[in-house]
Amino acid sequence: MRRIVLALSLAVLALAGCTRHAPAPRLATAAADLDSFAYGGPNAYAAAGPAERDRAYTLDSGDRLRVVVFGQEGLTSTYAVDAGGAITMPLIGSVKARGLTTSQLSASITARLRQGFIREPSVAVEVEAYRPFFILGEVVLPGQYPYVANMTVETAVAIAGGFAPRAYRDTVELTRPTPGGPARRTVPVATAVRPGDTITVGERWF
Repeated sequence: MRRIVLALSLAVLALAGCTRHAPAPRLATAAADLDSFAYGGPNAYAAAGPAERDRAYTLDSGDRLRVVVFGQEGLTSTYAVDAGGAITMPLIGSVKARGLTTSQLSASITARLRQGFIREPSVAVEVEAYRPFFILGEVVLPGQYPYVANMTVETAVAIAGGFAPRAYRDTVELTRPTPGGPARRTVPVATAVRPGDTITVGERWF
């Protein structure tokens, strides 16, 4: 009996030692956390189709929206989300868009139109053009660029003219707007980019 207990104790200690010394995949975890900020699991946003992205995507300044009010040509148009995070429509004026999905904004516009303007409004909202992304640091042409669907950091670097000679090319710093404020992570260059992200390419020291 004592031999069995001793063997079990040694097995538990060995397992604990393996667990304690197992390396943590820091970059992979950082990338997964970044992808979970607003839209769900790892790279879900990049893998989703246009309809899924619009349902999950939260609006902000710089987005351009197509708002269709069926049977109302005077209201159906393209609207830009302004610096205050709102769009301005005929009849109902300013409507908050920041932080809402397209379906939530559609419901908000519908509710406003029902208040003495249209008896049974039918409203659809879709993203016509996403807000830009920003890339800074060691690239040839840093600046602001239009977002392209299914972008990765590598794609963004290519759009900005490629890495500068002294660029660190394995990872970058990616800052993403979230409801709780900007979140910053160091991520691999294969990480998916989203509208509004800021990529900072660092300088290597050798």
